[in-house]
Amino acid sequence: MIWKRIFGSPARNDAPMALYGAAVRQARTPAFYLDGGVPDTVEGRFEMVAVHAYLVLRRLRQGGPEGRETGQKVFDILFDDMDQTLREMGVGDLSVGKKIKALASSFYGRLQAYDEGFKDEEGSTLAAALLRNVFGSAENAERSAAALASYMRRVDKALHEQDVSDVIAGRIAFDTPFEEPAAPDMNEAH
Repeated sequence: MIWKRIFGSPARNDAPMALYGAAVRQARTPAFYLDGGVPDTVEGRFEMVAVHAYLVLRRLRQGGPEGRETGQKVFDILFDDMDQTLREMGVGDLSVGKKIKALASSFYGRLQAYDEGFKDEEGSTLAAALLRNVFGSAENAERSAAALASYMRRVDKALHEQDVSDVIAGRIAFDTPFEEPAAPDMNEAH
């Protein structure tokens, strides 16, 4: 990955890089940590990148062979980035491979758990998976997990409304993290 950063990447990797970049930018939205209860830790940030990468990959799966190929490239970029991040954090070269393998295994587990969660129409399975993976024993964790599950369903719907060819081309738009509360009506009598 580092050589691609130095010497540039082929044009065919621009779309996957744009998709991964959009997922990471969305995962870094302060509202998740300030308002949504996501722990502002290395693990919490990884979980939010995993949530958004999952949503991108889920949409790309419906793009036929080209979508799946783009999804594989997004996946590869994700783990190249994780490798680089671990090295920047000072993890020794001999340990990086083991840690990446563990991260990949946990990511696959999350993909499976979130897929199962989306099959559950009432949403409790997705919220339970998020509770386990993202929030653990954090304060107000159940409420936060339910809010994040609702956000994921909203984003998933919005992504499915975007033309899959646009997503494959690297053009993607995420929804706001949490719906804004309605402004109070100043005309109401108290």
